[in-house]
Amino acid sequence: MKIIVLIKQVPEMERVKFDNERGVIDRNSAGVEINPFDLNALEAAVRIKEETGAHITALSMGPPRAEGVLREAIARGADEGILITDRQFGGSDTIATSATLSTAVRRSGNFDLIIAGEMTVDGDTAQVGPQTAELLDIPHGANVSEILSLSKTSITVASNVWMGLYEKKLRFPALITVTKDINTPRLPSFRRKMDSRTVELTILGAAELVPDFPLDRPGLLGSPTRVKKIIIPEAAGRSGKMYRDEVDQAIEEIRNLCAAKHLPEGSKNG
Repeated sequence: MKIIVLIKQVPEMERVKFDNERGVIDRNSAGVEINPFDLNALEAAVRIKEETGAHITALSMGPPRAEGVLREAIARGADEGILITDRQFGGSDTIATSATLSTAVRRSGNFDLIIAGEMTVDGDTAQVGPQTAELLDIPHGANVSEILSLSKTSITVASNVWMGLYEKKLRFPALITVTKDINTPRLPSFRRKMDSRTVELTILGAAELVPDFPLDRPGLLGSPTRVKKIIIPEAAGRSGKMYRDEVDQAIEEIRNLCAAKHLPEGSKNG
């Protein structure tokens, strides 16, 4: 069984700063790490590997320093890492990113299952996984919180959608995106961390992928959407008012407030 895990390098969101004038994330203001949801995806793959002996390929698209997250993925149980890196892929929106990932998946050969985190903490779109599956023309299940069963030809999962739990059976090859509820990622051993430093990664650039690219152009030029501006909302403050003897005044002000907010006013006696 061959599993591909999609890994993304993201800024440490608790430390990252925003460029308010340009309306963008200042990616140089903080360190980088594996997208937290992708750690759950990797852990899910490793547990399948422990059960079936599967081979795990960690696949990432990013700058050259994204080699670090691939080596961490190998330390955590992946068998190999593939990095897609080229300036031509810079500025990709979710569609261009999905097109790049799907092209790399096709180039890597046959596979049974792709596992990805449900979203990335620097985007929160939850689009790349399903879009990648659509471009590969394979079934997919999103928001997977549990893997119920696994066979040589299919996987059965439980997905949380709109407060409901749905059971889905997907025939291989397939793609799933997982939530944080699916597992608790384990830390790598010191030995595996040391061994991962010497693993040779596969590097793919535009020359290898663009000839088979499903869009007219890669990267920013092939992206139909743009982030024009990021606005940081102001912290919401709370205020209150205490009434002691002015009960009628309090009731009237509450009624007026409810009316202004288009809320049910209730009765004067209720």
